[in-house]
Formats: sequence, C-alpha cells, structure tokens
Amino acid sequence: MIYELYREQQLHCSLDEAWEFFTSPNNLPLIAPQEMDFTVLTEVNNGIIYNGMQIDYRLKPLFGIPIRWKSEVRSLENKRCFVDYQLEGPYKMWHHYHEFVQNEKGVLMKDHLKYEMKYGFFGKIVNHLIVRDKLEYIFNNRRTVIEGLFNQKFSVNQGLAIVNL
Repeated sequence: MIYELYREQQLHCSLDEAWEFFTSPNNLPLIAPQEMDFTVLTEVNNGIIYNGMQIDYRLKPLFGIPIRWKSEVRSLENKRCFVDYQLEGPYKMWHHYHEFVQNEKGVLMKDHLKYEMKYGFFGKIVNHLIVRDKLEYIFNNRRTVIEGLFNQKFSVNQGLAIVNL
C-alpha cells in the first residue's frame, strides 16, 4: 500500500533564496528534529544538486537506532521542482516531490511524499502504530523551523532554539 503526505508552506523570500536553501543537502540537519541526529555523509560541492546525484545519510528516526539512507535526486527542474528518491533505506519506496511556486507573497513550497512500507501486512501495522505519527512529527517540526527561518527571519540558531522550548 502506498501512503501519502502533502504539505504546503508560504515562504516570504525570493525563489532564489528558497531554491538555494532547499536544494542543499547540508541544510537537512537544520530542519530535522535534533534527536534524529541527521548527518549528511556525502560531501556536497558548493551545495549544488543535480539529476542523478546520490546522497548518503545517517539518522536515528526511531528509538535512537541509527540507520543509513541513500537517496537520489531525480526530475530536477531548476528553481521549480525536484524529487528525492530512496535507493537504500527503511522504506520499500520513498518518493518526496518538492515544488516551489513563485507568487506575490514570495514562494509557495509544496511537499508531496509517497512512501510504501516493507514487510507487507506487518509494515502496514507498523505504519499505523508508529511510522505515520513520526512522519507527521518530522514534517511539523520542519514547518516550525522553516517558519522561523523564512517568515520570522530568525537566525538558524534562534530558530532551532525556539523548536526546542
């Protein structure tokens, strides 16, 4: 079974600013919950992504258990959209579509996540009991940090401090 999560967030910034921030894998640890200990293992030159780029991560998404994750950048259209697709990791399928739409207020950022659990019926139960709530928590945390960084103009350190209160 394929599950979906969709979010939109208005950013009060230029398209260039939004694109530069969200296409840099090095910024992922800033918007992930701190307890996930999200670490980018791949050295990213100038923070520039490209179609076919593969990125390795280490994180602790559940119960402090470390996992490795490898994703690939797909369907990149400059300053419009890109997909991060899981090549190796905890899901049977992970397809995270990021879209950026310039408007009169700045940029409307859209996230459309499609994922499928491993292990058949057991995976459905784990998704229902644990995974879906954890994904909601991660995306809610992300929304709060991004709100501070782009709409309230906090510095990165101030934005992270607010999330931890």
